[in-house]
Amino acid sequence: MIEKIPTQSGTRDQLLSDLKSFVQDAEAWLRNSGQLTGDELKAAKAKFERTVVKAKDDIIRLEEAAVEKAKVAYKATDEYVHENPWKAVGVGVAVGAVIGLLLGRK
Repeated sequence: MIEKIPTQSGTRDQLLSDLKSFVQDAEAWLRNSGQLTGDELKAAKAKFERTVVKAKDDIIRLEEAAVEKAKVAYKATDEYVHENPWKAVGVGVAVGAVIGLLLGRK
């Protein structure tokens, strides 16, 4: 039985938001770094570092979700092939024939 995994669009959207924030912070930091005083520079650097850490964490979570989805897909495919070996062979032959026809046309 195929197990459903919740979509990670929220995580993806959050990652994109964090990356945009990262780029904006980097641009602002580079533009203003010559004008910032000691405390302002420390605060800007701390904010920049927090954004980097958050983006890294989001990337790791997204990667873990992708790996989990791949494992579920592998398990479902493996079970299907074991339960329906001749159907799997038929599908493989059909896919091979279609690819062969497409490659033969070029």
